[in-house]
Amino acid sequence: MRIKIRLKELLEERGISQRQLSLRMNMRPATINHLCSNSVDRVYIRTLEQICEALDITVDQLIVSVNEKEDVADK
Repeated sequence: MRIKIRLKELLEERGISQRQLSLRMNMRPATINHLCSNSVDRVYIRTLEQICEALDITVDQLIVSVNEKEDVADK
């Protein structure tokens, strides 16, 4: 099982760019870009909280567990 951050999908659903979110959160655009990639291997809890606050979502909407077999099929 893997854990996935759904930030890219959530931004697309809401029509918000990575840059807009970075400005809203006062965070570097590169940080948001990294969190939207599939290569995230660690993230601060506070960063997740800030994203949830900025998008008015809960952490379970942001983070999901992914079956590795399903993940391979998505690539």
